[in-house]
Amino acid sequence: MGRFAIRAAVVLLALTLAGCFGSDGGQPSVIEGAGPGPQPFPDNYRGDLLAYMRVYLKDPVGLRDAALAEPVLREVGGRPFYVACLRFTPRESDGSYRGLRERAVVYVNGRLDRIIERSSELCPGAVYAPFPELEKMMR
Repeated sequence: MGRFAIRAAVVLLALTLAGCFGSDGGQPSVIEGAGPGPQPFPDNYRGDLLAYMRVYLKDPVGLRDAALAEPVLREVGGRPFYVACLRFTPRESDGSYRGLRERAVVYVNGRLDRIIERSSELCPGAVYAPFPELEKMMR
């Protein structure tokens, strides 16, 4: 498979994921598609998040202060799901940097389901580690 074909496949996957996942400003009341029983740990949480962020961000180039907390079980919509906490400082369209942003990343059945912008209830006490892969993203 050529380099172009691989890139096209990655972009197609990211666009497909973007169509399926929502960026909900608040906590969801119900998460559809979540089966009964315990949730599996999202083994590929970093890779799934990077693919999603390529579509989520208007311009992924130049991010600073990227950090990620490993997924932990948190209650979302009254049920336990794995939630990873992400923070980063994006570069604005004028080239400046404003405030640090924090997001809660919810995983359902081991896959990224959505990013919640208002993450204060889901990310208290999160233990962040550097996430250099996010800072190295290109368009």
